[in-house]
Amino acid sequence: MTQEKSPAKIGLWTSTALVIGNMVGSGVFLLPATLAAYGGISLLGWIGSSVGAIFLAMLFSHLSKVVPNAVGGPYAFTRVGLGDFAAYLVAWGYWFSIWCTNAAIAVTFVSYLTVFFPILAVNAYLSVGTGISVVWLLTWVNTLGVKEAGRVQLITTIMKLTPLVLISIVGMFYIKLGNFSPFNISGESDFGAIAATATLTLFAYLGLESATIPSGDIHEPEKTIPRATMIGTIVTIAVYIFSTVAVMGMIPAIELGKSNAPFADAAAIIWGDSARYWVALGAIVSTFGALNGWILLQGQIPFAAAKDKMFPEIFGRENKKKAPYMGLIISSVLISGLMLMNLSKGLTETFTFLILLTTIMVLVPYLFSAASYGVILLQNRLWKKESISKIIIASMAFIYSVWAVMGSGKEIVYWGFIALLCGVPFYVWMRRKREPS
Repeated sequence: MTQEKSPAKIGLWTSTALVIGNMVGSGVFLLPATLAAYGGISLLGWIGSSVGAIFLAMLFSHLSKVVPNAVGGPYAFTRVGLGDFAAYLVAWGYWFSIWCTNAAIAVTFVSYLTVFFPILAVNAYLSVGTGISVVWLLTWVNTLGVKEAGRVQLITTIMKLTPLVLISIVGMFYIKLGNFSPFNISGESDFGAIAATATLTLFAYLGLESATIPSGDIHEPEKTIPRATMIGTIVTIAVYIFSTVAVMGMIPAIELGKSNAPFADAAAIIWGDSARYWVALGAIVSTFGALNGWILLQGQIPFAAAKDKMFPEIFGRENKKKAPYMGLIISSVLISGLMLMNLSKGLTETFTFLILLTTIMVLVPYLFSAASYGVILLQNRLWKKESISKIIIASMAFIYSVWAVMGSGKEIVYWGFIALLCGVPFYVWMRRKREPS
């Protein structure tokens, strides 16, 4: 008798959309302008960070097979390999980064809306109110269950990829090879330029682990998660590289470096000035989809930790749709607070720094997951059953994660370490609550 698929669970394409949707946010729409300062050599940086992303995708694919039904993704993997304390640091840092990042995505979403509603650019109360409204709209969508949130993610992912793919394909016919010469215009050595651009582009791949986090809501996770992770990562890499090649080949580096909307400028070259609005709409859909996907995860991480009694019990509460509604609500309250901070110009720099800080908090789970996979293989002697390639994958993912952390800069690494330490007293308190009196 065949096992029927649970109607409450999501399948391969929705899981893949979660991966792509969380990776492809607002940053890709501005990256070509940032990379223009380096010239065509920045494409080698893209390739370098893409190789690292593939190793990480392979890492999480293998982990999802070795530790199936591990709700919480990097948190659950780390707990199996490195124990409670390391897992708690991952949960704390990841959750911290998610709701901070969601605040930034919401602000970015509103900034793209100013193309159609200019009043949002001059009225701080209206812009922040709009952003908070979108956050709570998607919070409500996610309380309806992971399948409903997954449908929204699938639709927005298709819509956000459409303009990028169109520009990638059609733009190839408008490329001028002279725009890639000289190859390195940064003034740095070739190695320095490649390292710098690889560091800039690696942040575009954050989120490739997304399918591993709601594993309890995924149909046949041991099969679906590895496939979704690899397909999502490969599709995203292809879109990133081909679209960047197209835009850099269409617009001279000097002009591209000054562009506030490089994809809109590229679209205008192909289809005329009116196309700028279509690209702006694509950016709005992209940020909306990314916000939906990350809000889904902001409830899953503390939910998994609460089930293991490492987060307060309130985060483990579910509604009738099996959605961790209290984790979603508490996180969205924190997001709203951060966005209200942005009303004050005096706090804007603090807000921006806090968002930069969250990047390092996402990279730490990658580092711990790679280390955990190595420990799991050695402890269970799986390396004898599997090929030595599994050890190589764990090692390369670990090395890449260390390099990525170092590339974030000393100041960000320092404050990231401080932010992790701030969670230690909370861990001690929760551990004392678990111990019998």
